[in-house]
Amino acid sequence: MRQYIIRRLLQLIPTLIGISIIVFAISAMVPGDFITAKNNPNMTAEKAEDLRHIYGLDKPEYQRYFIWAGNMLKGNMGDSLQHKMPVTSVINTYVWNSFIIAFATLILSWIIAVITGVFSAKFQYSFFDRIVTLIVFLCMSLPSFFIGLLLIKLFALDWKLFPVAGMTTAGLNAGGWAYIKDVAYHMFLPTVVLTMLSTGSLTRYFRAGMLEVIRQDYIRTARAKGLKEVTVIFKHALRNALLPAITLLGFELPALFSGAMILEKVFVWPGIGQVYLESINMRDYPFMLGFTIFLSVLTLLGNLLADVLYGIADPRIRLK
Repeated sequence: MRQYIIRRLLQLIPTLIGISIIVFAISAMVPGDFITAKNNPNMTAEKAEDLRHIYGLDKPEYQRYFIWAGNMLKGNMGDSLQHKMPVTSVINTYVWNSFIIAFATLILSWIIAVITGVFSAKFQYSFFDRIVTLIVFLCMSLPSFFIGLLLIKLFALDWKLFPVAGMTTAGLNAGGWAYIKDVAYHMFLPTVVLTMLSTGSLTRYFRAGMLEVIRQDYIRTARAKGLKEVTVIFKHALRNALLPAITLLGFELPALFSGAMILEKVFVWPGIGQVYLESINMRDYPFMLGFTIFLSVLTLLGNLLADVLYGIADPRIRLK
């Protein structure tokens, strides 16, 4: 196991080098830069050239890449051109706002998906299964901004049960539990939208896994031994049906920190997704590149974690 992990970690090095080259090359091909994106009509051509020299944008692309890659090796992602602060500080400031919504969505969606997926497989083609399938495809087909605006219209504007947008109440300088309750109050609607979007595919995934498992010989043997149906389903069938889901957990790691660009824009949530979208519009290359590499590292580590956990959970798999 230790040798496998070390070998996989060493394999990450050339992978990250390739990712960095591709990401930097794509950003270099994007027309314009931070100076032109500001669209300042009072800026002269001489002033623009001076700013490009200060930011290092007048250097050749290959030289800029090696400077950027060398700083990344030292743990320096550079300074955000838009926020005038280190990229690491910008990420640390906004990423946790997105994390709390993503983590709450992860817990809720997996609980709902497991329960509905198990019972849909248990009562296949029943009325419950058809209703769940209808709701699942309905949630998967509707765009996130439409669901978000619909919930704002109903719960915030018409019924006034939840706030329209934001993370905290304006002017409320609360702390402790009062602050936590206020944030939870504001994050309810975006969490519901994200849960609706992610639960659909997970439910179908667990339903398909359960349908495959409950037809196995050991399930029929467990029933023949006189075990209760609850024990057969939740102890024997569900345990084995959840094994492939470990692979999905590997992809959840970067999703916890990537943010939801559209929803954060709709609900004016100060998350990292909205900041990342603004950095693309403003050609804030240091932040764009730094955050993309950050997500790439999380994706690679998530895949490694999924492979290791899968080998631990299933004794039939040997990590060689």
